[in-house]
Amino acid sequence: MGIEIKTVGIIGAGQMGSGIAHVCAASGLDVRLNDRDPERIDAALGLIDANLTRQVQKGTFSDEQRRGALARIGVAPTFDDLGACDLVIEAATEDEATKRKIFQTLCPSLKPDALVATNTSSISITRLAAATDRPDRFIGIHFMNPVPVMQLVELIRGIATEDPTYESAKAFIARLGKTSTMSEDFPAFIVNRILLPMINEAIYTLYEGVGSVESIDTAMRLGANHPMGPLQLADFIGLDTCLSVMQVLYEGLADSKYRPCPLLVKYVEAGWLGRKTKRGFYDYRGETPIPTR
Repeated sequence: MGIEIKTVGIIGAGQMGSGIAHVCAASGLDVRLNDRDPERIDAALGLIDANLTRQVQKGTFSDEQRRGALARIGVAPTFDDLGACDLVIEAATEDEATKRKIFQTLCPSLKPDALVATNTSSISITRLAAATDRPDRFIGIHFMNPVPVMQLVELIRGIATEDPTYESAKAFIARLGKTSTMSEDFPAFIVNRILLPMINEAIYTLYEGVGSVESIDTAMRLGANHPMGPLQLADFIGLDTCLSVMQVLYEGLADSKYRPCPLLVKYVEAGWLGRKTKRGFYDYRGETPIPTR
C-alpha cells in the first residue's frame, strides 16, 4: 500500500515548478513552494493567479475555487519548511550535478516516509535516487509543459523504486485529473526519446540549408498536422533544455544519430535560448515573432 499524498513540496519556482504547483493546488492539495530566489516565487505566484483567473474567465473554474487554490500554496524558504510534506518534487534546472546536490541537502529535512520525485525530462532516475537516503521511495514524475494544459505525465521507476512508491505516484497523478504512462529508466524516457531527436533533426535541416525557419515550421505544421513547428517548439521548451536532453541521449546511448546539432550548441552558447530570453530560432522582442535565420 502506498501513502496518501495530501501535502506536496515543490523545489524550483520556474515554468515547470509553478505549473505543478498550479495543478496540485487546483486539485485540493496543499503546496509548499521553494526556490533559492524569492523573486522567482513571487513571479510564480503571480503567474499562477493569472492562469487561474484565465480559467475563471473561461468558465472552467469559479472565483471561489481560484481563491481557495491560491490559499493552499505556501512559501517554503528553506528545505526544513518542506519537512511535513508527503511528497517533494524537484523541478530545478536540467543539470544532474545540481539535482544531486539538492537531494543530498533535502533528505535530512524530510519525514522518514516522505516520497521524493524528480521532474527530470531525461536524466537517470536510478542515478538520482542514489543521491538520496531513500532510493526505494524515489521516482521520476515527468510533467509535460505547460503543466496546466498537458494531459500526460510520465512515471519512471529507478531500479530501487518499490511498488508502493509507484502506486502512490500513480494515484497522485490521477488525483490531478491527468493520465500517467510508465516508462523504463532509459535516457530521455518515452516522449523526449522520440520528440527531441525530431527537433534536433529539424535544426540540422536548418543548419544544412535545406529550408528556412519559416519553411521548416510551416512544412511540419501543415504537412504533418503538428500544432506548432519543431523550431517554434524548441524555443518554447528552451534551447538549453533541448541541448541537455540531446547530450543525455548521445552520451547515454553512444549512438551518433543523437549528436546535438552544432547550430543548437551555437545558439545556446550565444544565450539565445528561445522564448525565455526573447531570442532563439525566432526573435520575440517585437509584437510578432520574426525568424532569426
